[in-house]
Amino acid sequence: DLSYPVLERAMFHFQNAYHIPNVLVRGYSCKTNLPSNTAFRGFGGPQGMYIGENMITHIAEKLGVDVVKIRERNLYKENQCTHYNQQLTYCTLRRCWDECLRNAEYEERKAQIEEFNKQNRWKKRGMAIIPTMFGISFTVLFLNQAGALVLVYADGSVLLSHGGTEMGQGLHTKMIQVASRALGISDELIHISDTCTDKVPNTSATAASAGSDLNGMAVLNACNMINERLKPIKEANPKGTWKDWVKTAYFSRVSLAASGFYRTPDIGYNMETNSGKCFNYYTFGAACSEVEVDCLTGDHQVIRTDIVMDLGESLNPAIDIGQIEGGFMQGYGLCTLEEMIVSPTGTIFSRGPGAYKIPGFADIPAQFNVSLLKGAPNPRAVYSSKAVGEPPLF
Repeated sequence: DLSYPVLERAMFHFQNAYHIPNVLVRGYSCKTNLPSNTAFRGFGGPQGMYIGENMITHIAEKLGVDVVKIRERNLYKENQCTHYNQQLTYCTLRRCWDECLRNAEYEERKAQIEEFNKQNRWKKRGMAIIPTMFGISFTVLFLNQAGALVLVYADGSVLLSHGGTEMGQGLHTKMIQVASRALGISDELIHISDTCTDKVPNTSATAASAGSDLNGMAVLNACNMINERLKPIKEANPKGTWKDWVKTAYFSRVSLAASGFYRTPDIGYNMETNSGKCFNYYTFGAACSEVEVDCLTGDHQVIRTDIVMDLGESLNPAIDIGQIEGGFMQGYGLCTLEEMIVSPTGTIFSRGPGAYKIPGFADIPAQFNVSLLKGAPNPRAVYSSKAVGEPPLF
């Protein structure tokens, strides 16, 4: 039962991307007549963010002001503090917001939508832009650690093991890229083994969007050890190749195996005193979507979506853009389609895809534009990259 940590994450993210200087947040875990549900992508963050967006919307409606203006005025700025007293550094939130507005041609299309709505009685269109700010780290301190094992063989091939789980998100590919860059060799020489605790023990869950951050730094640590051992050999033969250096090291009885380790530095939060640093850093972004609604049936279609996200210096833009697209669609399902239907006696009616509806191919935006913010390095993660797993869901 992850009710408490999910609630905790919702409390940390309830303000989404808005600076609220005077706030008191209380969270309560309550027993109900239904079984507890486990966590999913976002881990309470999207549920908390939904509260913040509702507040902003209600303020705009009450004042009769364009909600975009209210959002803009309250976006976090550099060096401002969150309600849990963490100061924001490298805050690119406003850059993501402005670039998303430009890419989406917001003002021009807003006028076009108004004209469309005047000419169509039963179909209406609307457009909204939403920011996101997701804290990266496990909120449980001891989980922010990872290990890796790098084995270099006499023929120059490399076998890599790390503590993360590959579940289709591209983690293995990124770890191979980290090792390739660190060792200065082609990724064709690097092989990766399935995650196993007889190679890397005491692994943390591949969760909290921190899989690449933690395991990537552990892989980098192991590769740096190998490089340090090879340094005298490279200096003695600067024109040699990787295979030459490895072969020389082997015959010189130099160890070509290294166990890497990493723990996220300078974090740790005390909820009792509301002090410390809860997150290693934040992933920022903004998304603008245009939606058409059939006023007679309630059916809707996402016409166009533009997303801009700050992922630092992405390790693999193709993988990261795929994660953004997938995260957006899962969030779309959460907000519009998916619903657990339970009978008065506790029987779950929405069992299986026949009753529990998830997004299909036809629900993907007709025009789907995703771009990564440029010129925003992140010194807090491997090779200035940023986490991408959960941030795009909301």
